[in-house]
Order: sequence, then C-alpha cells, then structure tokens
Amino acid sequence: MHELGVVIEIIKTVEDLARENGLSKIDTLVLQIGELSSIIPHYVEACYPAAVDGTLLQETKLKIEILPGNAICQKCNRVFNLLANNSKCLHCGSESWELLGGKEFMIKEIIAC
Repeated sequence: MHELGVVIEIIKTVEDLARENGLSKIDTLVLQIGELSSIIPHYVEACYPAAVDGTLLQETKLKIEILPGNAICQKCNRVFNLLANNSKCLHCGSESWELLGGKEFMIKEIIAC
C-alpha cells in the first residue's frame, strides 16, 4: 500500500503551505483522485487518521472527489467513460480513443478555520 507514503508527502506539503501563509488551523483537506490513477481512495481514507496524528492536520476532515476516467473517441468524437464502457466507445464501439482525464491526483483545496 503506497498510499501511506503518498499521504505523508501530502501532509508535509500542506503543512509547508500553511506555514507560508500563516495558517495555524486547517478544517478540511480536499483531494481529487482520478478513477484511473494508481491511488485507491479507500486506502487514502483508511491511512489518513494515522498519517495526520501529531501534525497540524490532526483535527482536519478529509474530503475526496473522484474524477472520471473519460476519453474521446477518435472515430466519432464523443466523450465516454472508459471504466463504465470497457474501454470501448459507448456510441460507436471503437477502441480508438484519447484519454481526457482520470489519472489525476492532486490537492484541490485547503480550507482553513
């Protein structure tokens, strides 16, 4: 489970940003995770309490937004979800597509008290 290491790095980043901006308390941390990324949201949620213990983020709430794994069909130019449609265009059945999103993993928002 590499999520723990990733969460620890996020905590360090958020703590640095908080210090740079004079924040002493953070209410909520919002992460965006693409459904095609190698990060598993459930594991992030599971390890978050242990990872933030004793840090500036100890009392924070974690919110995770899942971003869809969408592609555009190179045959009919329609957008479709790769996972929901087994990597085939929902409209024409083509397997020729270009990825639009879904591999993201980022800090979207830090909400201070």
